[in-house]
Amino acid sequence: MADTAAPGPTRALIVANPASGSHSPELVRQVAELCESCLDRAEVHLTSAPGDATGAVRRVLERKDGAPDLVVAIGGDGTVREVVQGLVPATGRATLAVVPGGTGNSGYKMLWGDRPWTESLKAVLTDSGIGGSARLRRLDLARLAETRNYVYLGACSGVIADALITARDLPLTGRERYARAFADTAAGYAPYPGRVTVDGRVVHEGPTVLANVGGGPYRGGRFKVLPDSLLDDGLLDVCVIGGEVPAADVPGLTLEAAHMDHPATVYARGRRITVERTDGRRLPLEHDGEYQQGIGDSATFEVLPGALPVWAPTTP
Repeated sequence: MADTAAPGPTRALIVANPASGSHSPELVRQVAELCESCLDRAEVHLTSAPGDATGAVRRVLERKDGAPDLVVAIGGDGTVREVVQGLVPATGRATLAVVPGGTGNSGYKMLWGDRPWTESLKAVLTDSGIGGSARLRRLDLARLAETRNYVYLGACSGVIADALITARDLPLTGRERYARAFADTAAGYAPYPGRVTVDGRVVHEGPTVLANVGGGPYRGGRFKVLPDSLLDDGLLDVCVIGGEVPAADVPGLTLEAAHMDHPATVYARGRRITVERTDGRRLPLEHDGEYQQGIGDSATFEVLPGALPVWAPTTP
């Protein structure tokens, strides 16, 4: 999708998750002060429970007067996921900026790389629009048919999903926490019997270590599972790593996208992708860093081209 010419923001809602992986009151204060110094108004909402960010964004954007035209999400991929659920139905009313404050922060990295958040947010607030250092991009999203939720970064079955459960008990923070969980989970992981269908065509059937649909190229902030993914081409990418690849090797392989050279890896694109577990048991699945407990034995993803207006750098 083409970039959108848009004026810079004037009013911001800052949504911060105190339970995110690297949250700090100081970070929230710094973000709020920067927004207040550049905009007409900025308000802060601290989330109190799962789903609270979605509700807060929806309520604020429904205001008849003085609704924000920018939502700043401070947190990890899970926080951004919740903000997106509230923002997308109100497309045209507000845009999104992301400040990393979680564990993996893959969603921030896919937009701004390793640039400091102060640099990216200043660009959005003071140097956005035509000719500026920040531009408004309209990114593709996926919709998970079984829940009707929007998928921002991507969704993954198998070892990457189960690593989220392992991570809960690790006394680490930031990306190191997920990296350790990924390695520990992969060390003893048994592939599940799976099938992946892209636009009605079966592209994989058999033992499956993971099937990643998206979205952004990174998971856990460093594992490049979808290295060829484009964020706004109107298609979803899917990468399937079959059982012929030892699960214990997958964390190392995906650090540099070396899994793409393995004959047991399948990479495809399409508008509708279904991931199944063929033995009838529950499919282990996460999206945007949130484990999906209510999924049955299959998950279907449909692309929503250009659905999310988000600020990104003018030059990669």
